[in-house]
Amino acid sequence: MAAMSNDFLEMHWMVTMIHHIDVGLVVLDKDYRVQVWNGFMKNHSGLTPDQVRNREIFRLFPDIPERWFRQKLDSARLLKNRSFTTWEQRPYVFRFQNYRPITGSSAFMYQNMTVCPLESIKGEIDHIALIIYDVTDEAVNKIEQKLANARLEEISRTDSITQLFNRGHWEERLRHEFARMQRSKQPSTLVMIDIDHFKAVNDQYGHVAGDEVIREVARRLKRTKRNVDIAGRFGGEEFSILLLDTQPDQALYFAERLRKAVAKTPIEFEDHAISVTVSIGISQNHPEINSPLAWVERADAALYESKKNGRNQVTFSPDGMHMDG
Repeated sequence: MAAMSNDFLEMHWMVTMIHHIDVGLVVLDKDYRVQVWNGFMKNHSGLTPDQVRNREIFRLFPDIPERWFRQKLDSARLLKNRSFTTWEQRPYVFRFQNYRPITGSSAFMYQNMTVCPLESIKGEIDHIALIIYDVTDEAVNKIEQKLANARLEEISRTDSITQLFNRGHWEERLRHEFARMQRSKQPSTLVMIDIDHFKAVNDQYGHVAGDEVIREVARRLKRTKRNVDIAGRFGGEEFSILLLDTQPDQALYFAERLRKAVAKTPIEFEDHAISVTVSIGISQNHPEINSPLAWVERADAALYESKKNGRNQVTFSPDGMHMDG
């Protein structure tokens, strides 16, 4: 009698513990019907054990991907081994709301899951236990860290005034694209742009106005280029842009559009309307151009010609118009 009493007490403690532990515990039979549903699952789902018992899990939670879930459980049943799913593979199994104040930025609870095959005394796997862990704190912290790293990386390659690529990152992209073009033999164009008489703008209106002129020219450059083009602030009032897979006539069309877009409308700063123009030099890639630096120098020489001949104009480098295939 005493032994039975102890066994009963031990079972009572076990059941109490299962219902109060801070992880979810679900037991499913072979037909995926719920047999055990502890307090954690009740509290977060709003469904009591009586409401879910003997009901198929896919009917209770239609957003569980049935094929993935069956494969996961069938594999554990067949191999008689535990298996695991992390929030990085799938953010959650059961979509529960997140109520934690610290990690309130997440609308749902991130979860890890352990799948445990339960062997009967006959050695058969008739049931599967699922252990659900709330890992929202860990997941949110890791996601925020990744976002912070991505922001830092973005800052490290972006010019603070124009939000174009800074010179270091632009030159890195140029080297990469130059190597690609050496293999593909596709025509591409490098364009150098310089704001005319920029020193006079600084002298007359001040450096803050000068920064706004640089910023606005960059905005017009962004509006004129395509998404695939690689634009950067080369330094001071000079910009550079790589027009990928672009024929000479297309590059000239782009450069003329940009030149007119800058010259047409004065830049507003405080009570001033500042009129500026840009000079532009273009160089097509060519077999004789054997390095990214040589390509920049040719475009820069064309830019110099635009300056020398009166500014506010576009000059194409006299080198070959495009690379022969």
